[in-house]
Amino acid sequence: MRQTYMAKKNEVERNWVLLDATDVPLGRLSAAVASILRGKNKPTYTPHVDTGDFVIVINAEKVALTGKKVTDKKYYDYSGHPGGMRVTTAGEMRDKKPTRLIERSVKGMLPDNRLGRKQFTKLFVYVGSEHQHAAQQPQAIDINTII
Repeated sequence: MRQTYMAKKNEVERNWVLLDATDVPLGRLSAAVASILRGKNKPTYTPHVDTGDFVIVINAEKVALTGKKVTDKKYYDYSGHPGGMRVTTAGEMRDKKPTRLIERSVKGMLPDNRLGRKQFTKLFVYVGSEHQHAAQQPQAIDINTII
């Protein structure tokens, strides 16, 4: 009789993946990154175990926003004080803090629990094509092969 394989925390093998965000729509990039962070691209995927890889995203400032999202998509932050609502458009966020745009999008696609928070710590987003993880020898993957 066959048993369903369940990965154990100490058996997980993690790799480093490098993705280039140049001219890739934000949603497609985020969905691919979230899938890799969760480990859904591996045959050993187990829902309750962090089986995902580390992900490095470069050229965050060149991510594409399709349609009228540059002006119409809004992000709301509330400080908790009266009148403390801050509204930022996706275009402003891409210009000022492009790493936060990708991080916020990916975080929304991960589970809202301890496991999701742990998976989110394996994401590294950089402006420009330079990153500080050369020693990990990340594999460059084309985003179109994932989705």
